[in-house]
Amino acid sequence: MTTTNYNIRLDQDLKDRSFSVLESYGLTPSQAIRLFLNQVADTNAVPLSFDYQPKLNAQTLAAIAEVASGNGTKYDSFGDLMDELEGEADEIH
Repeated sequence: MTTTNYNIRLDQDLKDRSFSVLESYGLTPSQAIRLFLNQVADTNAVPLSFDYQPKLNAQTLAAIAEVASGNGTKYDSFGDLMDELEGEADEIH
């Protein structure tokens, strides 16, 4: 089997935090990446959970409540919405 090199960039904090965990399992970073990629190739899926649902901030919760109560702004078309957003963007700049 031929091999190939693949380089990645990551910030120092992520490297320090993750590599220490890998070392506690007795794995080198290369071994861990190889295990991950083998799992992806064998299962045709990413072996991570993407069901994380962050807590919504107060502004988002207020916007949801406004729409749910029927007080949200309604637009006749997507174009009307975009015109409104572009107008607000122009006011900011």
